[in-house]
Amino acid sequence: MRRRTWLTAIAAAAWFTDVLPKANRSVLLPFEHSAFPYSGNIPDSDRPFLDAVDDGRLGHTTSRGGVYFQDDRYSDPQSLMHWSHKLRSHQPGCLVIFFHGNNATLYDDVIVRQQLPSQFDASHLHGALFAPQLARNALDSSAGRFWEPQFFAEYLKEAEHNLARSTGIPERNLTRWPVVIMAYSGGYNPAAYSLEIGGAGDRIKGVILMDALFGELPRFYNWIAHKPKYSFFVSAYSEVLRKEHGDMRASLKQGGISVNMQRPTNLRNGGVWFIDCGRVGHMEFMSQAWVKNPVRWILSRMH
Repeated sequence: MRRRTWLTAIAAAAWFTDVLPKANRSVLLPFEHSAFPYSGNIPDSDRPFLDAVDDGRLGHTTSRGGVYFQDDRYSDPQSLMHWSHKLRSHQPGCLVIFFHGNNATLYDDVIVRQQLPSQFDASHLHGALFAPQLARNALDSSAGRFWEPQFFAEYLKEAEHNLARSTGIPERNLTRWPVVIMAYSGGYNPAAYSLEIGGAGDRIKGVILMDALFGELPRFYNWIAHKPKYSFFVSAYSEVLRKEHGDMRASLKQGGISVNMQRPTNLRNGGVWFIDCGRVGHMEFMSQAWVKNPVRWILSRMH
């Protein structure tokens, strides 16, 4: 579907299934439980997220991008939903939740540039991929409502409802599928809070960080230290994040947790892996890192 047709269809109705053909397995749709709009405080502070006003427009002051305004950067409620070809209710499946990086939109970056739906299909993983729109085209890693306790679990419920409505799989079946959180670059922030206070608990089967360990190391450490044995943690990184991974590895070693520096061949039994990709480009990391199409490569190790 061409971009103009795609966006026109999404805007035309509240329920995407009324306007998009069932054969299209990659759709953008508005979620009630979206990262933005968000009107609360920044975590661990009394500072409101919307701390700037200009001619009646509310905005957020960032450390790198200056002031971004809510109406054009923090108001998009859409999520990408993509599901496997021939999805079957009786077959075990997995839900992958992807948090994108800075200066991104779902269509231009996640779908077109990074080819996430195509990589998902090429992995032959049975399940579905969801990606909420975070700050739109902004140098900002803010998590919005994913900063709220239990919000990640509520997002999952809505994702399951929409997937059931589109595919016919009973919603009760989808609630038993394990969840994998994947984040690229600035997506580390909502990923970290979703792990710590998101409410999904032991349902989280794994975490995949793609050049994303820019911050919140204690939150990731705590999840690794207390995760179920069957859950995995994989962090692939370029040389720009070598120090952070060295620090994390030292902390894990001090806590008695081993890190495998070899590339994983099977993620089904849990474990912790760091993949040093050397001098690769950060902007191209989702499509060209230690291998071409690295998301396909990692997801294929889950089954």
